[in-house]
Amino acid sequence: MKTKSYKALVKEYYEELWNKHNKEYIDKLFHDDIEFHGSLNIDTKGKKEFEEYMDKVIAGIPNLYHGIEIMVEENNTIAVKAVYNGTHKGELFGFEATNNRVKYNGASFFKFNEDKIVSIWVLGDLATLHKQLKK
Repeated sequence: MKTKSYKALVKEYYEELWNKHNKEYIDKLFHDDIEFHGSLNIDTKGKKEFEEYMDKVIAGIPNLYHGIEIMVEENNTIAVKAVYNGTHKGELFGFEATNNRVKYNGASFFKFNEDKIVSIWVLGDLATLHKQLKK
């Protein structure tokens, strides 16, 4: 039985999991076979692979903040327009640390089965991000 709204669960995904690095939320939010497709050319299946992806991103931008600008719900899917910002402090997908502030936008699509996220598709503005990582 659904105990929280899907919007509330997506807010927890961004705030607790990404902004606070509270990895307990991986088990709280995700189905065991979570499928993640990221615009950084990363696909993961399962909680462990997602956690490894998350660790790489946090190592590159430790203070990466995910902000929700718009959230829309239809059936069992949530669409989010987000803004991401932080400081590039470590290697990230082939880019050595620059100490540059980065800020870019993206859209994410979350699919649910009851109270668990079963898939996430992220489409980020990589052209803008890569320009900031090269400086």
